[in-house]
Amino acid sequence: MRRIAAWLLASTLLLGASAAQAALQLRLKTDGLSPAQQQASQALLDEAMQALPPRFIEQLDRTIDVGWTDKMPENAYGQASLVSELDLNSNLLEGLTDGSAATQKTNRPHGTVRREMLATVLHELTHIYDRARLWSSADRKLIQRCSRQNNITGLIGLPDQCRGQNDRRFTLSDDPRLLDLAGWPQYVGRRGEREQNNHQVARSPDIYETTSPLEFVAVNMEYFLLDPSYACRRPSLYRYYKEHFGWAPPAKDTCAKTYAFLNAGNDFAKTPLGQVDPERVYEIDYLLAEANQNLVSRWGHSMLRLVICAPGRPRGPDCRLDLDQHLVLSYRAFVGDVQLSSWDGLIGKYPSRLFVLPLSQVIDEYTKTELRGLASVPLKLTRQEINDTVEHAAEMHWSYDGNYFFISNNCAVESLKLLRSGSANPQLTGLDNITPNGLLEVLKGRGLADTSVLDDKKRALRLGYHFDSFRERYQAMFEVLKKRLPIKQAEVEDWLSLSAEERRPWFAQADLRTSAALLLLEQASFRRQLMLAQDEVKQRYLGARELKNGGMEKANATLQQILANSGFLSRPAELLGTSGYGLPQPAESQRLESESAARQKQLQSLTGDLDKEVRALLEPSRAAEIAACEANLKQLGEHLRALHKASGGFELP
Repeated sequence: MRRIAAWLLASTLLLGASAAQAALQLRLKTDGLSPAQQQASQALLDEAMQALPPRFIEQLDRTIDVGWTDKMPENAYGQASLVSELDLNSNLLEGLTDGSAATQKTNRPHGTVRREMLATVLHELTHIYDRARLWSSADRKLIQRCSRQNNITGLIGLPDQCRGQNDRRFTLSDDPRLLDLAGWPQYVGRRGEREQNNHQVARSPDIYETTSPLEFVAVNMEYFLLDPSYACRRPSLYRYYKEHFGWAPPAKDTCAKTYAFLNAGNDFAKTPLGQVDPERVYEIDYLLAEANQNLVSRWGHSMLRLVICAPGRPRGPDCRLDLDQHLVLSYRAFVGDVQLSSWDGLIGKYPSRLFVLPLSQVIDEYTKTELRGLASVPLKLTRQEINDTVEHAAEMHWSYDGNYFFISNNCAVESLKLLRSGSANPQLTGLDNITPNGLLEVLKGRGLADTSVLDDKKRALRLGYHFDSFRERYQAMFEVLKKRLPIKQAEVEDWLSLSAEERRPWFAQADLRTSAALLLLEQASFRRQLMLAQDEVKQRYLGARELKNGGMEKANATLQQILANSGFLSRPAELLGTSGYGLPQPAESQRLESESAARQKQLQSLTGDLDKEVRALLEPSRAAEIAACEANLKQLGEHLRALHKASGGFELP
């Protein structure tokens, strides 16, 4: 029964087999029906037959008896009880006969009762087609006999020797390609196994589709056949059904050439809503943040970089220099708290979501703040594989809400699944590595990643294949200090560990070049203090929950507002509520623009409030050190401007 007793189908498929027919026929059981009821029922069945693909009708070569029954829950529409029987709920017959079902609205996806009835017929016929069409008469008899001998009522647990010859071929619901697209991809690290839970739950036309591959196939068949916008809302699935049947119903006007996304950049002054045109994506890189000693970062971090050409530039190598256009696809744990717990990450407490970030922010985040290098390695994908991966990334951006496990479902696993399901490249099928740096090695081993671009370090830096950690730059600036000032420290870390007041006396002795080096190092020290302050606030935040610190409670409220309001950047579907499904369409653009702009404006206001409130919660020594760093930066800026002016240069801002 659709949404009620679909589980009956798998077991009852084995109960009988109908005689072979030249093609599918729907035979109405007319007993007890008035002429008007017969006419309305037949019209429904005729409409269903007209909606079905010709190949579907040809391959499902049987007569299916369709009747009305009162032995069905009130909220059910119908069920396929046998391989050759389909029952509809008699409670709906009156509305179908007098025409009121065509205008009676429902809270179901198709809108009216009449439309839902048509969808139900198509849904249940798809179940029969999906699981019964490939067995020959001899196979069915073998399965029935083995089922009796093994006391098994369904297919699960049936010995391989009992499955016949044709059952070894793929039906729709166990086709690996369909499972990849539908949300049951291969487990990474468990060769051959499929994930059991579907996490493509946002922007679903009917959440019932996520209960099993059987239901996914049937639900999406409804929309493939009945919704003209399906091709634009779920383009990859539309192509799958079209290729399978060699046919597609008339679609709406041409779909948009670009995909909407929300940019999760930290510049809240900019509108987050953007568009990606696959035709402007020159290449896709595997972007690896190199490892450091932190627990959650010791194997690196996996991301994908979209090398996007500037508007008007032809696709080609020069597009790699359009850094301001490039985007990064990064699966991260969305942390609804200021504490990042290693244990929570191990047990999958954090949601795993696909963030779309500007490349410049990712570079700053890793190279300047975390002092980690970035390797950007081109993937050897065809033009079609690039387009399909970008399309699938857009679909995941709007639909996916998984669970982040540091070990089994981390950034490397998620990135591999995105590449595998998006590109359908057969060489990705057998990859099973769960660590970011290990994944790069196996991609290289399969000839899918061109790591030769990293061989010449200077060229890699110049062309954007590698972004070096600022630690090396800081050390180079420190060497300038050592040559020109009689300082005692040996390494840059020693210099940065000094207090701001201990560094300040050297400023007056610095010439123009040395002052520039000091400014860069002072900026590094300031970022270091902010990181230490962030960790300090985390610890105080956790303790304040029990201490009921008034100031902390105020900051906590602001933090929670920020987390609540920033969640849309990783789960953009919440901006549109229950409106529509799949990829947003042009009619939804205005709401997207207004909702995202309003959220962004609120975030901009909240971050200003948070800065004031959190600073008041720092330990006095930490607050004083941050203030001293800010004073140093101001003093160095003034010193540099004075030196530059004295040297005859134009006045610096």
